[in-house]
Formats: sequence, C-alpha cells, structure tokens
Amino acid sequence: MAAEPARTHTHSYDSYDSPADDPAFALHRGGKIEVRSTVSVRDKDDLSLAYTPGVARVCSAIADEPALARDYTWVSKVVAVVTDGTAVLGLGDIGPAAAMPVMEGKALLFKEFAGVDAVPICLDCTDVDALVETVIRLAPSFGGINLEDISAPRCFEVEDRLRAALDIPVFHDDQHGTAIVVLAALRNAVRLTGRPLPELRAVVAGAGASGVAVTRMLLQAGIGDIVVSDSKGLIYPGRDGLSPVKQALARETNRERRTGSTEEALRGADVFVGLSGGTLAEEAIAAMADDAIVFALSNPTPEVHPQVAAAHARIVATGRSDFPNQINNVLAFPGIFRGALDVRAHSITEGMKLAAAEALAGVVGDDLSADYVIPSPFDDRVAPAVVAAVADQARKDGVART
Repeated sequence: MAAEPARTHTHSYDSYDSPADDPAFALHRGGKIEVRSTVSVRDKDDLSLAYTPGVARVCSAIADEPALARDYTWVSKVVAVVTDGTAVLGLGDIGPAAAMPVMEGKALLFKEFAGVDAVPICLDCTDVDALVETVIRLAPSFGGINLEDISAPRCFEVEDRLRAALDIPVFHDDQHGTAIVVLAALRNAVRLTGRPLPELRAVVAGAGASGVAVTRMLLQAGIGDIVVSDSKGLIYPGRDGLSPVKQALARETNRERRTGSTEEALRGADVFVGLSGGTLAEEAIAAMADDAIVFALSNPTPEVHPQVAAAHARIVATGRSDFPNQINNVLAFPGIFRGALDVRAHSITEGMKLAAAEALAGVVGDDLSADYVIPSPFDDRVAPAVVAAVADQARKDGVART
C-alpha cells in the first residue's frame, strides 16, 4: 500500500474569536444526523417479529433468494456517502476524521431534499486498490454509493472500477453533480441569449474532477468547441506532462489546437466555466464575445467577482448563495439517487445525467431571466422533476429493475 500523504490545514473561525462563539459549531455539536426506527417494539410479540425468532425466517428467505434483501431490508433505499478526506471542499487533504462534518452534511441533504437515507463513511486509506476493495466489501449494505471529496486523478479510477464491479449506482458527485447543474444552467443561458450550444465556444478553467466531468458533459450535450486549461495553460495533444485523463481530454477538445493561457483562449469565447480555484483578470472577461456567459464557480472566492463579470457578461453564475444563479450540487444528487433507487437501477447512465440536467433546466420555465437561469435548491419542484426524469430514463436505458 502506498504511503499516506502528509495532511496540512489551517484553523479559521472567520470573524469569531473561538469555536464557542461560532454558530456553526453550535449547530454541529453532537452531529447532524441520527438513525430512527421505522417500526415500534411495544411488547413481546413485536420483539419476536423484529428480532428473534421472527427475523430468522426473513434471513433464511434472503439466504435462499438474495434479491429479497431489496424488499425486506433497508438496502434498496439507502446510500453510502464515501470519502477518504483527500479533497474536502476548499480545504484539501484534511483526512477522514475532519471530513466527517461534510459527509454528515451530505447525508442530511439527501434526506432533506429527496427523502433518501444516507450513511456517511470516512475511510482511513488513500491507496486506490484499498479504497476500491473496501467499498466493494461494504456495498452489500447499500443501494447506492455516492463518492465524495476524493482527489483527482485518483477519483476517476476509483469510480470507474467501482462501477464495473458493483450492480448498484455509483456516482462521484464532485464530477457529475457539478456537470449536471452546469449543463442545466447553460441550457437556460443559451435559451436567453438565443444561441444554440453547437454554435458556442467554451473555455473550462480547471482539469480536476469537476472540470473533466463538466467538459465531457458539455461535449455530450453538443457544445460547438471547448478548450480546457490547467495550471500550466491550455491542454492540447502533444503537450508535455499530461496525465492519461488529460491526454484523453486533449483528443476530445480544443478543435483549433489553441495553445497559451486561459486568458488568451477567452478572447472571443462565448462561455467561461471556472473550476480552478485561480483568479481571472477583468480584461479577460471583457475580451469575450458579446452576450458572454460566465460561470465563476470556485468557492469561496470566484475566479472573477460576479459584479465585475456582470459589467461585461450577459449571464453570471457562481457557486455562492449570496449571488444570483448559484450552481449548487444539491439541485442534482438527491433527486438523481431518489430516481435511481425508486426503480432499483443497477447503474447511473449518461442518459440519466442528461435527463436530470434537462429536467432541472425545465423548472425555470417562463420565469427565465439573466438572474434566474437555475432554480433555487429550496424550490420544491426541483427534486420531483429530477426524480421523475431519472427514473424514466433509467427504464429507457434498460438499467431499471422495476
């Protein structure tokens, strides 16, 4: 097994002098989730059914026919939220213990927004083989696996291997959740500007988990051309030092074989999607095409301030809740898993992801405006729309069991 990398982090209480003064600590005390019973045990008869001897009859039936576990246990409706703590929010590699508040939060959002039960699991290993083997061993207890905050490029291999090994949905939200919401917002943005996706040129800054997934989803949706950059500049075939994932991106993108920087690629571009954690000069946004679309999604500090971008772009979105058009993964993952679990899908297909994006975009409807290209996470139409679209597409794609 590979040696564990060193973990570094810094404490920050923002404007609070200590944790005791910070309301976030008060909210988190004792954790944010718990397990509740779905049946009552009021007397000896209830006890004999919920546990021994009645439970033995159910166990024996499942032993004879394992598929019955989906009907007579919670397995078919519960998701494991799994991380190794190597890429947590903007904090980086902070380890499994420090990742738990985020994983609890994810489980909370599953329940609050789509009624999905979820269990946070923080694994104390970072070796890809160990991660994959551990999740495979845990999988019989769950109906789906939501991978979270696993650093790139390891996350790609982990997800690919788990999808191949398991017959339940496996979904890396940092990749696909972000991509689905970006595509939904972009579909509405182009509806507002009157330019179809095939006529647009996009620039994606960042070739990590979310940047790669966003790029691939935009390609599937029919974007005209897309250029991706990393910390060393634009990605193109033959560039030195490209990982296998970036080599594949180089083959699939950058139709005009551009070289240079993100800023240079933005000259005349129609769309910018920032997923890099870097900064972008105002001049770069000003050099984009008319009616430009800017999604500056790095958190907590966008690549360019939204008010600055708005001076030059028609539509601006961020990952923050204090500006219009928040690109928030909670718009996607609860409904995606609810839809997949409802039909007992054995995987989440590309078609299901595209259907989720289409449904999410459709919620906006006739209320579309420059400050409203994506609905609020608190819009109670969101989850039902995504659930229905995902379930329907799962049946069309032949991955539904019911």
